[in-house]
Amino acid sequence: MNFDDATGPDFGPADPSGPPPLTMEERAGVLDDLAELEIFRTLLEPSGIKGIVVDCPDCDEEHHVDWALMQANLRQLLEEGQTGRHEPPFDPDPDDYVSWDYASGYADGVAAVADREEPGNGRGGRHARED
Repeated sequence: MNFDDATGPDFGPADPSGPPPLTMEERAGVLDDLAELEIFRTLLEPSGIKGIVVDCPDCDEEHHVDWALMQANLRQLLEEGQTGRHEPPFDPDPDDYVSWDYASGYADGVAAVADREEPGNGRGGRHARED
């Protein structure tokens, strides 16, 4: 360890043990996830869904993560390259949370119905089986 009168002790280089920065592809994926999450929340929160259920590989349990915390986790991942540990909700009702796949499928279904019902597309809201 060196000592500089102007700056104090020199402990050497900064600790390199932090996570490596996200690649451009990883950043793009997280940004896509943030955009999807906002769509999921807009569609599902009014019906009482409180957030996403995530399978945790570390503890082999499901974690129930509310919309705001999931958004904060994704933003932290963008900024720091990792997410911190957070307290799960106390005694969550599993019926109040959906998987990412469920939310994605639901959003796709809503988009497909909206697309079919859009004026001028020639389908007029009919089901595909009616063609």
